[in-house]
Amino acid sequence: MEILINCSIVLVTFILTEFSAWANHKYIMHGFMWYFHADHHKKDHKSWFERNDLFFITYAVPSWLLIMFGMMNQYAWYTWVGFGILLYGLAYFVVHDLVIHQRFKVLTKTKNVYVLALRRAHKMHHKNIGKEGGESFGMLIIKKKYIQEALKKSKTQYA
Repeated sequence: MEILINCSIVLVTFILTEFSAWANHKYIMHGFMWYFHADHHKKDHKSWFERNDLFFITYAVPSWLLIMFGMMNQYAWYTWVGFGILLYGLAYFVVHDLVIHQRFKVLTKTKNVYVLALRRAHKMHHKNIGKEGGESFGMLIIKKKYIQEALKKSKTQYA
């Protein structure tokens, strides 16, 4: 039973982190911390690294602390919260950096409708290079219209 509870905590934390990331992206990264996020919206920055990459600390430090202190306290419930945040961070790296932005040239070709929809939603987010007026601030949960567009594209392109 304890394993089921701990896995549930990890899963619920992962899901809640998507909503937290959406809010942080919309109101903090496109708000008072725009300076750090702005270079992510520009294609002409000179370095492979972006100031935006510093945001990983936003989730990495709390995750690490929750795991560390939880393990020091006989795997207290918040250990599993830390692992949920960690899993979201890994998903972010894979989905955002590898699949969407292709910062490493892997996973470049796909026919997967969900991946095509993710890329389209993110492209629409980056269409606006300014701080205001953006859309699609989430990573994994996207609007239905992008899935419908990807379905149409996959049917015509791969038929």
